[in-house]
Amino acid sequence: MLRFLPVLLMLVSFFCMASCINDDITDSPDARLSFSTDTLSFGTVFTDLGTPTARLVVFNRNKKGVNISSIKFKNPDSNFSLNVDGQSGTVFRDVEIRGNDSIHVFVECFISPDEAFEPQRVADQLEFVTNGNTQEVEVEAWGLNVTRLRGVRVESDMRLTPERPYIVFDSLSVEKGAILTIDPGTMLLFHDKAYLTVRGTLNAVGEVGNVIQMRGDRLDNVLPDVAYDILSGQWQGVRIGAGSFDNRIEYVDMRSTVEGVRVDSCADLSRQKLTLVNSWLHNSQSTVLDSRYAKVDAYGCCFSEAAGAVVSLTGGEHEFVQCTIANNYLWGVSGDNLSLYHCLPDHAADNTRPLMKANFENSIIWGIGSPINEGDLNGSQVFLCNVLLKANGSDDDNFINCIWNEDPLFYTVREDYYFNYRLKPDSPAIGKGNPSFVTPICEYDMDGMNRLLYGAPDLGAYVYIPPTE
Repeated sequence: MLRFLPVLLMLVSFFCMASCINDDITDSPDARLSFSTDTLSFGTVFTDLGTPTARLVVFNRNKKGVNISSIKFKNPDSNFSLNVDGQSGTVFRDVEIRGNDSIHVFVECFISPDEAFEPQRVADQLEFVTNGNTQEVEVEAWGLNVTRLRGVRVESDMRLTPERPYIVFDSLSVEKGAILTIDPGTMLLFHDKAYLTVRGTLNAVGEVGNVIQMRGDRLDNVLPDVAYDILSGQWQGVRIGAGSFDNRIEYVDMRSTVEGVRVDSCADLSRQKLTLVNSWLHNSQSTVLDSRYAKVDAYGCCFSEAAGAVVSLTGGEHEFVQCTIANNYLWGVSGDNLSLYHCLPDHAADNTRPLMKANFENSIIWGIGSPINEGDLNGSQVFLCNVLLKANGSDDDNFINCIWNEDPLFYTVREDYYFNYRLKPDSPAIGKGNPSFVTPICEYDMDGMNRLLYGAPDLGAYVYIPPTE
């Protein structure tokens, strides 16, 4: 008898396993499906372009298997297409799901262009028929018409207007002698590796509540509740050539670049190269602003989130007034918040170009990494006046009325992918600015708030507004 014991144990084990795996198909009308969502939404998609794939998980919570007799869209001419467990088609029949198991349904969307300026909703119902029961999942998208720019060379004055977004698929080049004007509210969406090069003049001037946007063209989510917009490196950035002058970036939100705004050396400090006003440049794989031997000024701007230095300045002449330079980049930081090169006397030993002249006033420099690459500016013509810094130190001839190593208390929460550089009620930056630095160009912040409304101005790009009771 003992010699048959292994065989008996194997048979018992087999029947136990068989009892745990129930391949029976139930025909009960009470056997219903569950879904990962009631509404599968693509959000805003561009007409005449395909979309990323959206996924729907279909669960069978029953002990026995079910046979889905039909999976299809209600509209036979649907804007949506189907793929069920790796197979494409329009109608799927007799799809089985074992007990307590699931399948994946993948959906894509294509919307033809029309003449509308506003996004238009398209929708359909994805039907599942199981044992005579019909269940539906709503599928929707908002089709947005866009103007496509491919290899555009602006050789005479050109204006971009806000009626429809523009997608730059490869390059947009402003040639010498031409002016590119971008109106308030205009949205420029740049495809992977696309860039804007300025050899002529860029005049991108938005207004309060109607900013100009420059960003990547991915409008979908990288995680269920996290926009793809958090990823840097989606497009190359803006490059201002050596022979370009009198550029203006005002009320512009520019983000998710490889190298942000790069200003090439011109070695001519008699002319204004670039003026930035009430703009937010953020989220770059390198720097958000890199200027070399040029005259570049910034008023009321926020520069944030960069893998390298947030702002990098080499030589040149600069006024940075009421600015916030901050870093909470998500994927590792290798640079300083503010990098200053060719500014100290010993930097001139092998370089005949004039040393940097720069003033940083009523500003904040705070975040991951060191605040400034040069800790001792003695002998330079670089001055930080009424600046809050993330550093231990004391005032001297170059650091004047500074606040040392006190948290400015931003609303930013890096772990939640939330970046907001306005000030909380207990911020030490409130009311610590010098009113004499507030000239007409920076009297109002990005939100249209007067910096002198409550007396002494706050430090940084944003005016603190006391909560109302």
